[in-house]
This record gives sequence, C-alpha cells and structure tokens, in this order.
Amino acid sequence: MNIQARTIADAGKHSSGCAVVPVFSRKRLSAAARQLDKSNKGLITGALKNGDMQGALGETLMLQTGNARGARRILLIGAGNNNKLDAASGRKISAAIIKGLRASKSKDACLHIEELAADKLPLGQYCESLARAASTAGYRYAETVSKPKPGLSVDKITVNCGKSLKTVVANAALKRGLQTGNAINVARELGNLPGNICTPSYLAREASKLAKSSAKLTTRILEEKQMRELGMGSLLSVSAGSAQPAKLIIMQYKGAAASKKPYVLVGKGITFDSGGISLKPGAKMDEMKFDMCGAASVFGTMNAVVDMKLPINVVAIVAASENLPSGTATKPGDVVTSMSGQTIEILNTDAEGRLVLCDALTYAERFKPAAVIDIATLTGACVIALGAHATGMYANNDKLAEQLTAAGEASHDRAWRMPLWDDYQKQIDTPFADVANVGGPAAGSITAACFLARFTKKFQWAHLDIAGSAWDSAPKGATGRPVALLTRYLMDRAGIK
Repeated sequence: MNIQARTIADAGKHSSGCAVVPVFSRKRLSAAARQLDKSNKGLITGALKNGDMQGALGETLMLQTGNARGARRILLIGAGNNNKLDAASGRKISAAIIKGLRASKSKDACLHIEELAADKLPLGQYCESLARAASTAGYRYAETVSKPKPGLSVDKITVNCGKSLKTVVANAALKRGLQTGNAINVARELGNLPGNICTPSYLAREASKLAKSSAKLTTRILEEKQMRELGMGSLLSVSAGSAQPAKLIIMQYKGAAASKKPYVLVGKGITFDSGGISLKPGAKMDEMKFDMCGAASVFGTMNAVVDMKLPINVVAIVAASENLPSGTATKPGDVVTSMSGQTIEILNTDAEGRLVLCDALTYAERFKPAAVIDIATLTGACVIALGAHATGMYANNDKLAEQLTAAGEASHDRAWRMPLWDDYQKQIDTPFADVANVGGPAAGSITAACFLARFTKKFQWAHLDIAGSAWDSAPKGATGRPVALLTRYLMDRAGIK
C-alpha cells in the first residue's frame, strides 16, 4: 500500500476517488468538509439537514458527488466532540474510515485529518496508528484458499495534515505505522498456515530468506545433532515423538556497534501441539497450529527491525518443534536434563512450551544480553485470567516490566504484569528431579513463569504469555500480537519516538 502525506490547500479542488473528512458533534463541519461542501453545491450540508448524520464518534456516511473532477465520493466520518479526542477515539475513527473505504471500492483516497489534532491525540501519533490500521486491514489469508476473499481495494492513500503537522514528520510516522502493520501481517500469515506447511523446517527456511534481505542480518540453524551436543535434552524431549526434526533458529541483527549489548527475543515455535502422550481433547485441536504464534511474533518483529533499520543489536531465537504422540515420544514421569544442567520431571507432556523455551533461554546467555524477552502461547490459565484483551507479563526486573508496559500502552497492544513471587516456586518442586514441568491446577500461568524463571537468573528477563491474545477463534485467525508491543519497545530502545 502506498500512503503518503501532502499539504492540500483546498480539499474541494483536489482530485481523488474518495475524500474523507471528519464531521464533529452537532453536525459541525471541519474546514475541509466546508470546502468540499462548497465545491459540491451544498451536498454535505443537505445530507446533514436531512438527518442522515449527526457527527457521533464512528458514524459514517458515503456521498456520491457525480463529479468527473475533484472528489468522486465523499466519506463523512463522525469524530464526536473534538475536545475529547484521544488515542481510543482515534482508533475508532480509523476503523470507521477503513470500513467506509472497503465498502466504497475506491482505488485511492484522500484523508483530510488536520482538525483531528488534539492534546491527547498528537497528529503524528495518529498518522502512525492510521497507517498500521490500513496495512493490517489489507491482509487476507490466501495460501491454501482457491478463491480468497478480497482485501482493502484502496492501494493509494493521501493524508492531508494541513498546517497541524509538517509533511516530513507525517511521512515518517506513516512509514513507521506501515512497517509495523506489515510486520504484524507477517506474523499473522505464519500463524495462519497449517501445520503440514509451517513445520520447523519451513520456519528455518523463512529465517534464511529474511537474512538475504539485509546485510545486517545473519541466520544460523542448529540441527538436532548440534542441540544434543549442547545438552538440550529438554527441547529434544518435545520433538522425540515427531518425524519432523526440531530446529533452533538464531537470527542476529547488527544495527549498532559490536560493544552494544543485544536485546534478545525468544519465541516458542511449536508448529503443532497435540499434547503428546498427554493428548489434548479433539475439540479445537486444529487451533493448535497457532501454538507457534510466539515464534511468528518474533519473525514479524525482526521484519520490522530490518525494515526500520533500527540502530540497535537484536538477537532472535526460535525453538521450533512439533509435539506428537508415538512410540518414541516422551512419557509422563520421564526425567530429562536441560542445557543448564537442571533436571526436569515431565509430569505432563502437554506443558511442552516451557521445555523448549528453557533450553533456548539458556542458549541466550552466550549473547550477554541487555534484556531477554520470551514470547509464548504458554498456558490456558492465562486465558482464564486475562481473556483476549491483555497479554500476561512476568519479569524479574521492574524497569524492564515498566518499559514493556509503556510500549504496550503506546501501541495499544497491552500487557498486564502478573506476580512472580517465590511463594509459587514450591508448587514445581519434585522429589525426582530439580524441577517439575507443571505445578498443579492452581495459578497455572504463574507456575509456568516460575519454571522459566529458574533458567533466567543471569540476565534481565520478561515472559509474555500470549495464549489469549495470539489468535481469535471466531472468526478464526492469528492476530499478530504482540508484534506492535515488541516493535515499539525496540524503537524506544533505539531512541525513535
């Protein structure tokens, strides 16, 4: 999608497939709307007098001008009370714009948004949010569909900020929003692919492909033999029942001096999770192709890092495996040795995400990281606790937790910090190993994080449990979360506001 800012003096004289203008409460027209109304002989005021629109937040009205020149359509967007505009109302306005444009079938549009600027809705921030929304609205899954549904027909959007924001600043914000939206779509596509296509080997190939797009990015793939030599008995216990070999994928982006410590992202990449010997119920088991959405979010974020050319160092580690039952699969009660040397009693083979993550987290130590963030569809308990709106966050460092919370608020990809108290650690004690991989039904998301915490004592670490936020069941599809949060976090570390 092409989205660019321009300064347009008179909206009534600008040619476009669809002119989009805000109408505020009590039918108050923006300056651009008045210009369009004048050039179209009172078309807008006539519609308002007929009661077709009031200007309530999110309201829409499409008008056909019949003009061969100028705007061929006018989309009126209700913006509510301009004194109450904030980020939330900005998102509603963007959603209304996209809904109206999708219905119009217009190929290009001009958005006159100068008067949406407000104390709680800086226009630069709104431009970034708008471009991200437009980009994600254009995504449609098509890989295994013979007749995919059409996406957004608009492929060119002009944004007129008037005198409220310099064009160069607006274009920079629009570009960031578009890059973030594209990165979200990368994660959605990987998450939506079926497990017979998106295997650990497929993810490894995608990582190698991404490395070819930037001289700053290198990719290394560890095979099972190499993992065995490193002592990754925990990770390999998960792939033991599958014909698909596990892969440890390492993507290293060098955007700053080698002396600068990298930020490490670790993604859970279980490309299909049957539960193993501790078999899941059949209902909705098809959705377990989404169990690699943590890995997908890491891929999406790395796409954003490369596109934005962020001046920081980032390492992405993806622990990719299938979890299937077979004669060679790990059994409940088995004890394995992790790369850290800690032994693990596997009480439930369906608690496999933490088993691949713990070895990947230990591997992260070698990069001497500034911070490590793991992302995983880890526990159903997190869905019960927080639903789909918030990602569960655990951290062993308050400053890191605050930075992630702020990034989530700024990107509206929010996370909520959960307790990581030592009181819960006793639930995963066992007489037969150093630690058990489950701690019983109580506080399941917390005890999963407590398990990971035993492997993260040498660095600042946060765990994002995205089991509730990574995909929707109705309509079914990956959301691409928390790519926006992670991208904003890394942009903040790079000093980009």
